[in-house]
Amino acid sequence: MPEMHFRVRWPDGEIQRCYSPSTVIEDFFSPGTAYPLADFVDRSRQALGIASERVRAKYGFVCTGASDQLAAIESTAAAYAAVPDATVTVEALLAADGSIR
Repeated sequence: MPEMHFRVRWPDGEIQRCYSPSTVIEDFFSPGTAYPLADFVDRSRQALGIASERVRAKYGFVCTGASDQLAAIESTAAAYAAVPDATVTVEALLAADGSIR
């Protein structure tokens, strides 16, 4: 399964490298795009859910890495919930070899 990473910048400028076990993340995020906080979390939930199900279809079990990553995103996002007009910018989509997509 072709895993990917996506690098995001949170409202306070903190950078986080996130994991996806599938390239489906490319269908949900575009590099350089700022997403409203709730939209970013929703897109992450959808993409990582699909990615995890792809792992289940191939290997017979869900991807705990995807669920762990979603939990980390949701936890971090909760810290910014009270910030007016908070956005999360997807800075880059990275292939498994580290190259930028």
